[in-house]
This record gives sequence, C-alpha cells and structure tokens, in this order.
Amino acid sequence: MNSEIDCIGLFCPIPVIKAKIAYKNIKSHESITIVTDHSCTQQGILEAFKNYNCKIEIEDNAGIWYIRITKL
Repeated sequence: MNSEIDCIGLFCPIPVIKAKIAYKNIKSHESITIVTDHSCTQQGILEAFKNYNCKIEIEDNAGIWYIRITKL
C-alpha cells in the first residue's frame, strides 16, 4: 500500500509531522509519499528519518517534490 500525503503549500515542520504520523500506521514494505512544493522539506524528512529503518527516494518534478518513504 502506498498512501500519498499532500503537503503543497505547507511549511516545515508540518510535512515532517504528517510523515511521522503516517509512517507509524504503515506496515513493513509499505510506503508513504509526501508531495511538497518546498525544497526544505527534503532535508527535514531526511533528518527526521535518519534513525528509522526505511528507504527514502526523492523525485523532483518541476518544483514539486515527491518524497517516498518505505518502511523496511
């Protein structure tokens, strides 16, 4: 299952908080995707999840970032 969280227009730390809440509700090998238009969210997510057992993939599509977090 992959759920998408729309964080367009939201400033940090809101996307990070939403990501952490959603991450707690997914199972191993499931993922969440944060959709954001603020580049600082990438660094916030990377920093917040550095000690989690997860894989993070970031895709930039014309100023919209898709940050996929997969629980391992």
